[in-house]
Amino acid sequence: MPTEQTTRRVALFATCLTDTFFPDTARAVVRLLERLGCSVEFPEAQTCCGQMHFNTGYRTKAAPLARNVATVFAGYDAVVVPSGSCAGMVRHVYPELNVTPSPTYELSEFLIDVLGVEDVGAYFPHRVTYHPTCHSLRMLGVGDKPLRLLRAVKGLDLVELPAADSCCGFGGTFALKNADVSSAMLADKMSCVLDTGAEVVSAGDNSCLMHIGGGLSRLQAGVHPVHLAEILASTEEEPWVATP
Repeated sequence: MPTEQTTRRVALFATCLTDTFFPDTARAVVRLLERLGCSVEFPEAQTCCGQMHFNTGYRTKAAPLARNVATVFAGYDAVVVPSGSCAGMVRHVYPELNVTPSPTYELSEFLIDVLGVEDVGAYFPHRVTYHPTCHSLRMLGVGDKPLRLLRAVKGLDLVELPAADSCCGFGGTFALKNADVSSAMLADKMSCVLDTGAEVVSAGDNSCLMHIGGGLSRLQAGVHPVHLAEILASTEEEPWVATP
């Protein structure tokens, strides 16, 4: 394990969606990183990264949000984000807005590329399939890093997801503006998830998991959407417990 990680200043950028609807994911990131020897801070002045505004054409509205995020996280050695889409926004779009952020990483990137670990000491005795989200796959190019982390989890049975690289149909406001197309894409994704026989579908973005999990819930399929961070934070002493 890298000796310098105990002196690295790490900040958690929870994202507005996670902070509002899925706080357990943010808590899991903190537990995981602290277990790996990091000192994690949560700057309370953090706000939306501006991705929704930028993607819908409101660049002038996105710019102040980008500047605020850059200011709030200035000076940290690394900013860790449990979201490929928000990490991609900060790293690849902020320069277009003339904003320079601190070094920002999606969770799996930080674990493997920065901390240099694949086995994080997790325990998760469940059958799991993994959906690689579009921004993490295409914008960030995280590749197989999440899968490498999952393969190292004790007790986990990882099942390949058919047509894994196909979009789930969420796409932020896309799901609202193109509801019929989004629903059709979701139906295809849910069919692939159900074909695996998995108990859990995981991903690195809660937005996609909200979309997929909502559909599976309406089908009463019994498949739980669980963020990658929550799986990696799970241990024999502090196991993940499914909620009804």
